[in-house]
Amino acid sequence: MNVIQPHWPAPDNVRSAQTTRSGGVSAPPYTSLNLGTHVGDSLADVQRNRAQLATHLDLSNTPVWLEQVHGTGVVTLPLPLNATATPVADAVLSRTPGQVCAIMTADCLPVLFCDTAGTVVAAAHAGWRGLANGVLEATLQAMNVDPANVQAWLGPAIGPSAFEVGGEVRAAFIAHSPLAAAAFVAHGDKESDISSDKWLADIYQLARLRLAAAGVTQCYGGDYCTYTDSERFFSYRREPKTGRQASLIWLG
Repeated sequence: MNVIQPHWPAPDNVRSAQTTRSGGVSAPPYTSLNLGTHVGDSLADVQRNRAQLATHLDLSNTPVWLEQVHGTGVVTLPLPLNATATPVADAVLSRTPGQVCAIMTADCLPVLFCDTAGTVVAAAHAGWRGLANGVLEATLQAMNVDPANVQAWLGPAIGPSAFEVGGEVRAAFIAHSPLAAAAFVAHGDKESDISSDKWLADIYQLARLRLAAAGVTQCYGGDYCTYTDSERFFSYRREPKTGRQASLIWLG
């Protein structure tokens, strides 16, 4: 199973992992380590993939999978004992060892968080809507620690050469901060292309700006492109019928 270990100076008791698309049992077009149950893949295959991942990572508890809705909701683990429904949220945190926070993506930006004391971890799903509406800030608020003592790792997302967006996306970020304008490049050399109000967006730069504004100075990662790296990552923009990789973090 090909699982990436995030490269960041997290405390010794913080465990994290980033899955790729290889090492599972799903058939094409979900080849092969698809972890999403909502994309049309065989439920039995997804369950086998999730079980194999838990074994590979030697997890004491099953990851809590979310119903992600491109919002700013944050759920805290462990869930209540009587909870049966899948949590609807786009971020998850835990202060309890062994409770695994997990986010699924296929172009959207996953962000892992921990504090430098190793007391709390979190994971956030930051598509452009969630990022613009404050999912990272909501996660930091729920962590309830000084942002100066928070580390963030930016996982695999669509890269700045592939993420085309409309002018409304650019306007939404610039309305929050004029500095966001630097993360957008007009798409196309022809005047007609530029006047069509299409832009290439750097979601990594946008996330770094939001984190910095919130007081987070320790930011790592941000050097992947799910769209162009078809061997390692699923990409919804590249293949609308595709699987989902996961970014996971927990206290050991």
